[in-house]
Amino acid sequence: MNRISIFMLFAAFIFSVAVLHPPAAKSAAIARALEAQQSQQAAPTIAAAVDREISGIEKQIVEVAEAMPEDKFNFTPENLNIPGSEYKGVRTFALQLKHVAASNYAIWSPLTGEKFPENYMGGNGPEDLKSKAEIIKFLKDSFALGHRAAATLTTENLLQDAEHSKSSRLHLATFGVTHAYDHYAQMVEYLRMNGIVPPASRGTRS
Repeated sequence: MNRISIFMLFAAFIFSVAVLHPPAAKSAAIARALEAQQSQQAAPTIAAAVDREISGIEKQIVEVAEAMPEDKFNFTPENLNIPGSEYKGVRTFALQLKHVAASNYAIWSPLTGEKFPENYMGGNGPEDLKSKAEIIKFLKDSFALGHRAAATLTTENLLQDAEHSKSSRLHLATFGVTHAYDHYAQMVEYLRMNGIVPPASRGTRS
């Protein structure tokens, strides 16, 4: 067999391997199969979507709580005596945190069926919680309840009224997030009034 024949056989072999078993095509096919498998395993759910929203506001509020020095936990804008302002009687920073936590229990406990503690009544939580550590623990525990509440949501029950409530399960689950963001915005201003840049704004121009 001459050199030309050998070369042509070798070229034909290479061509058949490239056509029948193209490496790039095989890699792309494998990648698509893995992606499809992962997509099926992590199919989005209502519970997961709400839980993600709860995690978002939980991180924001816990960060501002940890950023405020303990000796400023009783601060309110009323302390500044700003001319023309009207801050008389507004909640202290500590009460803002306790109010969010107590409200979380009130809003989310109907979803889990857990009993709402009587000493959480009144909107500001237990009066005996005074230290920064105690208040932050109360706050974190309330968000843990939120995660349990989110886990109860299904496509079948999300529009049903929660037990002992006239609101749908979806409304209560999401209202807890909305309410917490409202008070987060106020706490951000409390930090700035004390010369503290909120953690979420550090490293930015905001």
